[in-house]
Amino acid sequence: MLQPFDDTYFMKKALQEAETAFEKGEIPVGAVIVIDNRIIARGHNLTEMLNDVTAHAEMQAITAAANFLGGKYLQNCTLYVTLEPCQMCAGALYWSQISKIVYGARDPERGCIHLNTKLHPKTIIEGGILAEEASDLLKRFFIQRRNLN
Repeated sequence: MLQPFDDTYFMKKALQEAETAFEKGEIPVGAVIVIDNRIIARGHNLTEMLNDVTAHAEMQAITAAANFLGGKYLQNCTLYVTLEPCQMCAGALYWSQISKIVYGARDPERGCIHLNTKLHPKTIIEGGILAEEASDLLKRFFIQRRNLN
């Protein structure tokens, strides 16, 4: 029988996606979607590469998960994302009917909690998992970006 993984394990996988974004010069946010203790989708920010403001990590992961499942609803799925989702991503997560969202670092300016963005009534949201690691990666990215300009 498979041993269940915990939130920290899956958030580390999301952080690996964020590192990939960092290496590509993208804002380092990463996401994975899990069902039945199995990662079915991964994503990281691709807004610069795709020249698309909607290409956030969550949006990439939602699309990949829907393709994997063969349907648009992500019931019984959990999203692990390194940064609290923005309003746009929260809206997409609402429509996907995802069961649970676990995020790392808070986004006090653009985050869905701060902005009181409505999530699906059945969606559970938890924050602060590996928040320091996620926050440090973002800080490192913006320090590096400032030093290049």
